[in-house]
Amino acid sequence: MALTELQTEYVGTRGRLFRLALTSSILTVLTLGIYRFWMKTRLRRFYWSAIRPGGQPLEYVGEPLEKLLGFLIAVVILAFYVGIVNLLLMFLSFSLLQDNFAAYALSFVGVIPMIFYARYRARRYVLARTRWRGLRFGMEPGAWGYAGRACLHWGITILTLGLLWPRMTFALEKYRTDRTFFGSERFVQAGRWQMLYRPFRPLLAGLVGLGTAVLVALGGATQAALVVGGFGTFLTLYGLAHYKVHSFRLLTNAKSLGSIGFVARPRPWRVLRVYFLGNLIAGSLMAVFMAALVAALGGMAIAIVGSMGEFDPMALGAALPVWLNTLAVIVIYFMIFVGWGVLQHVFVTLPLARHYAETLDVTGSHHLPGIQQRDRDEFTEAEGFAEALDLGAAI
Repeated sequence: MALTELQTEYVGTRGRLFRLALTSSILTVLTLGIYRFWMKTRLRRFYWSAIRPGGQPLEYVGEPLEKLLGFLIAVVILAFYVGIVNLLLMFLSFSLLQDNFAAYALSFVGVIPMIFYARYRARRYVLARTRWRGLRFGMEPGAWGYAGRACLHWGITILTLGLLWPRMTFALEKYRTDRTFFGSERFVQAGRWQMLYRPFRPLLAGLVGLGTAVLVALGGATQAALVVGGFGTFLTLYGLAHYKVHSFRLLTNAKSLGSIGFVARPRPWRVLRVYFLGNLIAGSLMAVFMAALVAALGGMAIAIVGSMGEFDPMALGAALPVWLNTLAVIVIYFMIFVGWGVLQHVFVTLPLARHYAETLDVTGSHHLPGIQQRDRDEFTEAEGFAEALDLGAAI
């Protein structure tokens, strides 16, 4: 390996992440969701600091209050949209068409650009609060431009029955990458969208298989349709992972930061294994935990009702006070909510982050000292729209 090539290490551990995610999730529930902004900040700082290109960790310097204030601002704006714009659409729909279908359809269509707008702004905020070697990342404004392009490319992709999906992937990634900075240096997305067609073939084959299964079923051959549909489903799931991983690899390898380049080597079967085994382990642990929880609550309920005299175990729920039934349902719901989120972090998100990090190298690192610091992007709304539209992931 050349001396100017930096390997990326990953040092995060499951034990530390489990404790952090569990305590943060419980506090989020106890504060009725307010702590979620602190939880996301703490989790990002954990994941970012675990990723270390050349042994030097990434830093996340975002603040929880930024996220909370951004969320409140976004809620006010979206409340205006829902309350005023939807009311106007409903009035016009009933006045002109004597029906509310057009109003609902236009309202849904109107939300789509806002989703892309929110995603771009969330990415811009996260980059603006990320540092490496003391230098800030950043992203130029361009959320509405991204939203317009995303709507256009998705429309073209749908009209071509998915054939131009690689074109959409490349165009949107190039728009984002060409507006991204590390310090004073701009990222550039090179390559051509046609290079994504080869990794797209398994997914395309899977979609063709699913379409064929539908046609066979319409023809009355139910058993044959099930066989073709099963194969098409498997191929589609593999194709999604194959395309996601290899498109990431090709696009990353075609990126540059001045004279600095990148080499990514993620493997689709490894990603599929993490998703499958991670969710299987998380689901199994949740099943065991919930069985124990239900048994414990049931035992407590039997003890409470038994103290009142004779009762029918089959009518236990009816014998309990309403408030106790309600409390049991709330406890079970939030236990599932907290437990599943924590286990997803431990068995899915962390292994994926490790795999993508450890298969990424940075080339031409001797050019890094020439990069200067960039000004801080204040970005007062943070990622509020993504939070308000429930687009934000756990980190």
